[in-house]
Amino acid sequence: MEAILADSVRNSLEQLLYRNAIFMCERLCAEFPSERNLLLLANCYLHNNQAYCAYHILKGTQMAQCRYLFALSCFQMNLLNEAEATLSPNDSSVEVPNGAAGHYLLGLVYRYTDRRQSAIYHFNQALSLDPLLWAAYEELCILGSAEEATSVFDEASVLSVQKRYIDHELTSQSSQATIDDHDISSNTVIGTEDFSPGKLKQIHGNNLRDVSGKYPSATSSQPVTGAASSVPMYSTPSPVVVQAQISGIAPPPLYRNPNPNAQCNRAFGADNTPRVPNSTNQGLRRKYVDEGKLRKVSERLFSDSGSRRNIRLAGESASTNSATSLLSGNGPSSKFIGVSKFNSISSRSVTTRKGQLWSCESVEEGAHHDHIDDSRLNITASSSSPCCNNRTIELEGAARTLGTARFSSSRIHDGATDLLVLLRLIGEGFRLSCLCRCQDALDTFAKLPHKHYNTGWVLSQVGKAFFEMVDYHEADRIFSLARIAYPYFLEGMDIYSTVLYHLKEDMKLSYLAQELVSTDRLAPQTWCAMGNCYSLQKDHESALKNFHRAVQLNSRFAYAHTLCGHEYVALEDYENGIKCYQSALRIDSRHYNAWYGLGMIYLRQEMFAFSEHHFRMAFQINSLSSVVMSYLGIALHALKRNGEALKMMDGAVLADRKNPLPLYQKANILVSMEDLDGALSVLEELKECAPCESSVYALMGSIYRRRNMFDKAMLHFGLALDLKPSAADVATIKAAIEKLHVPDEIEDDDGSIG
Repeated sequence: MEAILADSVRNSLEQLLYRNAIFMCERLCAEFPSERNLLLLANCYLHNNQAYCAYHILKGTQMAQCRYLFALSCFQMNLLNEAEATLSPNDSSVEVPNGAAGHYLLGLVYRYTDRRQSAIYHFNQALSLDPLLWAAYEELCILGSAEEATSVFDEASVLSVQKRYIDHELTSQSSQATIDDHDISSNTVIGTEDFSPGKLKQIHGNNLRDVSGKYPSATSSQPVTGAASSVPMYSTPSPVVVQAQISGIAPPPLYRNPNPNAQCNRAFGADNTPRVPNSTNQGLRRKYVDEGKLRKVSERLFSDSGSRRNIRLAGESASTNSATSLLSGNGPSSKFIGVSKFNSISSRSVTTRKGQLWSCESVEEGAHHDHIDDSRLNITASSSSPCCNNRTIELEGAARTLGTARFSSSRIHDGATDLLVLLRLIGEGFRLSCLCRCQDALDTFAKLPHKHYNTGWVLSQVGKAFFEMVDYHEADRIFSLARIAYPYFLEGMDIYSTVLYHLKEDMKLSYLAQELVSTDRLAPQTWCAMGNCYSLQKDHESALKNFHRAVQLNSRFAYAHTLCGHEYVALEDYENGIKCYQSALRIDSRHYNAWYGLGMIYLRQEMFAFSEHHFRMAFQINSLSSVVMSYLGIALHALKRNGEALKMMDGAVLADRKNPLPLYQKANILVSMEDLDGALSVLEELKECAPCESSVYALMGSIYRRRNMFDKAMLHFGLALDLKPSAADVATIKAAIEKLHVPDEIEDDDGSIG
């Protein structure tokens, strides 16, 4: 019953019938309470997203797998201290349960409790135990501590994978060979699992015939003439009888001999040719049968619960040609087949109940002969091979297994090599992407085979790389391809919605948000897209609600916290904005967007030292971001560190020549340093890149006014107003125009507009 229930639970889990699995597993645990069955029940609840149930079930268990699932439940419930205590107890002799997976889970616990070095150690341990545990390498990349993929997925990893799978395959083959040998030696009459009452009755009768036909040395065998006979039969021989036959001593007769001349007939075959005795007759052959199976059959046949003895004892005659063989098929009938061509016998079953002998009705022989060719006889004889041939079968099986192992070894080595070559490319691309070396990452991903490049995960990584490079149009194209090929794939859709936000594609953004809602309402990416959609419409309150919904669905989704911070900044709620950015950094300390957001808040609050610190932290993570370098230069300029600021602006210009911000800020710094000609030169260059920026013309007008070139100043102020600047900039430009002919106030002007 326990095996049946456990098998039902596993089948339900495989077929994703979690409610049925839980119900059947509860029956299993109620009937057979054990830690192993509790483990299976907890597994059912975890599959059904009920970690709290698994937590209470496994609390206090000691098995390694139970400890692992309990820690996993704690992790999902955000009980990180309890998860750590379960995975890494104070006793140093206790190993982390579940091998690579246990180290990976412990690494996650350390990561989210801000113990970076411990997390890195356990992720590396997980990779050393299982080179195919990609998630561990992914976490190392996110932490910025991953080694080059070529050194992680190297030849040693190939050998590790090869050894692991060869051992697994040899174990499977050995188990299968044991099962096959057992099936051959048992050779039961049960061809299928159809245990109908009529079939069980026939099986039981065949068992008796097998016994009566396998001890001819003790009595005279039945005549081959096909004449009907009726003999009293007894039950299965006792173990003493079996032992006597094995030792070569004739046991007492099983039933009276109906034909005294039958012993002479045994010396000849059907064609009256003399039989050659087998040299192995000292150890009479036995056919072994699974007593457990026959016990189940007997329990189905008879309601009595007393002990029953196995009625299928094996034994064959000393002559190989007189050996009887039992061929079982898929149908309900079975045949006794031997050189003497015994006719099929039908009898009612007999059994022993509590040591008493129960007789059966007479055994009737049919009058017809079964004609069987020699080839089938040979196969039959081999299927019931004697003990002396078992060693030959084992040697052949061992040689076959060894040959298969050699072939499998080369196959597994080639397969592992190909797989790890693929992982090297993907891993190196992801590592470079996490280090914000986006162009290098794109070049690496481009080396992938076409079929792997066009998968959802790779396309999303390529789209993210273009996003980080501020190439929003190309990012839009890549994400669109990913949406067309994999409309169900949601990873990276939060970034895609931000791309559309920057492109001000309100229609495409709205359509994307609606599609994601219809795909998965419980994904944080869905609500990030919805929030960006509202934010683009300047509805920051609604956007904030959607971003908070994303945080509720996945509190470890760092980007959702950052987007919440952006909306709070737009609402000028700097206190809550700081809290959101700090929450994002607690999840991912390398999330440079949150460092950038904190720098922006402190810059607006004119806390320039704090601003410079946070911008520099973002710059250390992403040293190729033109935007981050520009704002770090602004903070340095505010701190009167103009030399460092100019150097930073030059770096920002080189990082992205399409970005107008560093050129504009460089011009501002030069103006403050009284290098007006240099500032005008930079602004003339900037006009080519951003001809519609009103602030550029306003700054040029201010420079011309300081140089007393009022006509040019008035011209550029007018051009700035024509480009429809913001209301604040309009007021500033008009005030500058009114002061054109007031030279005394030029010295008080800082030369910056907007």
